[in-house]
Amino acid sequence: MYDLVIVGAGPYGLSVAAHAAAHGLNLRTFGRPMESWHAMPSGMFLKSEPWASHLSDPRGAYGLDAYAATRGVRAEHGVPLPVGFFADYGDWFARQAVPALDERLITSVAPHSEGFEVVTEDGETLRTRTVALAVGVLPFMEIPGPLRELPRRYVTHSSHHGELDGFAGQDVTVVGAGQAALETAAILTEQGAHARILARSDRLNWNTLPPALDRGPWQSLRAPHTGLGCGWHNRLYADTPGLFRRLPARTRERIFDSALGPAGAWWLRERFAAVTDVRLGQRIVSAAPTADERLRLEVTGPGGGTTVLETDHVIAATGFTPSLGRAGVLAPGLRGSLRTVGAGGAPEVGALFESSWPGLFLAGLLTAPSYGPSMRFVFGAGYTAGRLVRGVRQRLRATGRGTVGRPRSGEERTPAARA
Repeated sequence: MYDLVIVGAGPYGLSVAAHAAAHGLNLRTFGRPMESWHAMPSGMFLKSEPWASHLSDPRGAYGLDAYAATRGVRAEHGVPLPVGFFADYGDWFARQAVPALDERLITSVAPHSEGFEVVTEDGETLRTRTVALAVGVLPFMEIPGPLRELPRRYVTHSSHHGELDGFAGQDVTVVGAGQAALETAAILTEQGAHARILARSDRLNWNTLPPALDRGPWQSLRAPHTGLGCGWHNRLYADTPGLFRRLPARTRERIFDSALGPAGAWWLRERFAAVTDVRLGQRIVSAAPTADERLRLEVTGPGGGTTVLETDHVIAATGFTPSLGRAGVLAPGLRGSLRTVGAGGAPEVGALFESSWPGLFLAGLLTAPSYGPSMRFVFGAGYTAGRLVRGVRQRLRATGRGTVGRPRSGEERTPAARA
C-alpha cells in the first residue's frame, strides 16, 4: 500500500513527486517523463522566460538554470530556449529528484476501502491511500465541433504532431490565433507547406519584447515582472492563486475565460511574416471530405456570408478545455461523484488541491478554473507542488494511516516546505 501515487510525469507530476519524496512519503510516480514536450516540433521555442519555467523541488536545487549550467548554456531573460531543451531539462530533473518513476501509463483510478486502486496499462493493480492526478493537457484537447468526427487523416490537433516536414507541398489550414497556431503555421511555411491561419478573432495579438529585469523602481512599480508577463493583473494571477480560489464562482469563470488570451510571442513575429494567407473573423460551420480526398470547409465571415475553401489537412491549434468528462483515467463512478465548477465542467478543487473526493488531489490544467490562469502554465507548478503534498500529509494524518514523514534535513526551513 502506497501513501501516494502520482499519475503523470510532466512538470506538475514531477514537481509533486520531488516534494513528496523529500517528505519521506512512500510514493510511486507513473508516466513517460515530459512526453508531450518531447513530441513537439523541433523548431518550437518556450514562450515563457527561463526564470519562470522551473520545475519545483523543496530546496530549489534543480531549476532550469542549474540544468542549463550542466550543458554550458546560459538561461537568460529575453532569450527563448528550444522546447526540446526544456523537455531534456525535465528528464534531468526526474533523475535528480524523483524516485520510483515508472514509465507505464495508468488506465484506471478507482475508489477502494483504504483509498484507491490504480491499474497500469499492462494490467497490474496497485493500492494507494491518496492519488495526485497530474495528467497534463493532452486529455483535454479542444477541436471545433464541425471537425471533431473527422478521421485524423483530415484533422489533427496541434498537440498530435512532432515534426511537421511531412506536410511539405500540401495545403494546410491551421485553426487558431494563439502561440501554438502561429508557430505551427510559421514552421509549416518554413518546411515547404502552404499554411493558412483561420481564426475567429478579428485581429492577431502579439506579446512585446519583455523589458529588462533591472529597470528602475518606477517602471517596475508601474508594470511589475511576473512569471505570466508584466502587469498588476498578471502579478495577482501569478502570486495569489489562493486568493483567486476565494473569488465568487462567476468571477473566476469570467477571468478564466478572458485572462491571458491568445497571443504570439514577440520573437515569432518576424518568422510569421512568411505566412501570407491569414483569414480573421471567420469560423468553420461545416467540413466534409471531397472525392479527391481533400477537405471542403464552409466558413462564415464577419458579415455572416459563407465561403468555401478546400484544403489537404486541418490542424486545430485551439487549446485545451479542463473538463472533468475528459479525465477518462478516473473510473466513471468516481468521476461522476466529483463536484464541478463553471459551465465547462471542471472539477472543484479545495484548499491544498484536494478534490471533493477525500484523498484525490489534482494538479495542473484541471485546477485552473479554481486557482486561476497560472495553472495553465509550467509556472504554476511551483505554487502547487509543496501545497499539494502538505494536503496529502494532512489527509494521511486524518485517516491515521500511512507514513506521514518529515522533511529531510534542512528542507523544513525552505519556503516550499512551510507553504
